[in-house]
Amino acid sequence: MIAVTLSPKYQVVIPQAVREQLGLVPGERLQVIAVANRIELIPIESPRQLRGFLPGIDTSVPREEDRI
Repeated sequence: MIAVTLSPKYQVVIPQAVREQLGLVPGERLQVIAVANRIELIPIESPRQLRGFLPGIDTSVPREEDRI
């Protein structure tokens, strides 16, 4: 387990091993969520980065005749 220290300015440094494992880069935005008694940091991905993450999904949508 890796421990970090909260600075007087309420800043935390993400350890190098974790940054490399998750592919985090400087300037990347993270969403902060408080869950019970823990903090979760979730990388925010742009819609462009999400393109193609569901290969093979059926994108056809049945439509009513009067809606075509």
